Amino acid sequence: MNGIKITTLAERPELAGRLWDMRDSWPAFAEHDPLAWLLYPRMVAEFPEYILVATEGDEVAARGFSLPFAQHAPGRDGALPARGWDQLLMWAFSDRRRGTAADTVGAVEISVDTARQGRGLSGALLAAMRDNARARGFAELVAPVRPSAKAAEPDTPMEEYAYRTRDDGLPHDPWLRVHVRAGAAIDSVAPLSQTISAPTADWREWTGLPFDTPGPVHVHGALAPVHCHPQEGYAVLVEPNVWVRHSLA
Repeated sequence: MNGIKITTLAERPELAGRLWDMRDSWPAFAEHDPLAWLLYPRMVAEFPEYILVATEGDEVAARGFSLPFAQHAPGRDGALPARGWDQLLMWAFSDRRRGTAADTVGAVEISVDTARQGRGLSGALLAAMRDNARARGFAELVAPVRPSAKAAEPDTPMEEYAYRTRDDGLPHDPWLRVHVRAGAAIDSVAPLSQTISAPTADWREWTGLPFDTPGPVHVHGALAPVHCHPQEGYAVLVEPNVWVRHSLA
């Protein structure tokens, strides 16, 4: 792409402190995911060769995080987990701590600067992530995809949404479509891929909504309703994702 250079963070370590300089489209509540708070700094420190950075001039234009893990370790048997994104992070760091050999790369995030969206950068980062995994000897990249248009239909079951297609046979969802065009196959739904629980006071601050009535609350940007428990003082979002498999052979 004209003016865009994609490298690993290992090649450009000076960019580590600038990965979050760009404006992204993540909703406010996503910034308070406990695993992200704990493990993103460790990804930067321990897996820089799996982190991709797209720059345009001196600015960070997009970022991509991935991790190696042992998909086929005993007890896992190659099945992609229902806990999706959360489990991918936990497996990757557990495998590293235990010295378990990785056999697969998992995509954790691809985000594009909001001012540069619509230029094909997400697809370029995905292609670079595939190439990087292949160059490091892996035969498969998997991703717990967070479908980009699902937030417009929070009450639609992900099992229905994930397999919806257009007339040309490609997925209805734009981000799933990018993956399939790149060669991925939809594997399964991860029904509890990411869980964010917090006091109702925090949800009010993040969303501007009252969170004073028991039951589901529709929050802008959430893929599913947030379940509010005002008498107990907390609310929980359990987001489903869609597992896809990219063969790198």
